Amino acid sequence: MARIQPEDKGEVFTLVDEKGNEELYKEALRFQADNSDKWYICLYPVDQENDEEVNVQAFEMIPGESEEDEVQLMPIESDEEWDMVQQVINTFIDDDGNFNI
Repeated sequence: MARIQPEDKGEVFTLVDEKGNEELYKEALRFQADNSDKWYICLYPVDQENDEEVNVQAFEMIPGESEEDEVQLMPIESDEEWDMVQQVINTFIDDDGNFNI
């Protein structure tokens, strides 16, 4: 299904919305799809870290050329990719709806 790295590296990303507002997001997990060389990353808002519910956002992640380069986060555009990402996320959600890594 996917090669998954469900480790919490504590990596924080700054996302900018269409109005120019910046918000900090923390990495929940990253994984590579089995059928491609694409990597995906799931993030949640830092200010929701201790909330009972968090809004998880998923992106295609394009690594930088070197470790010093920033990664690029791209929107997931196809329904097939969204379905695959949702399946991976669901493997970490328990019966009570908690996200467990």
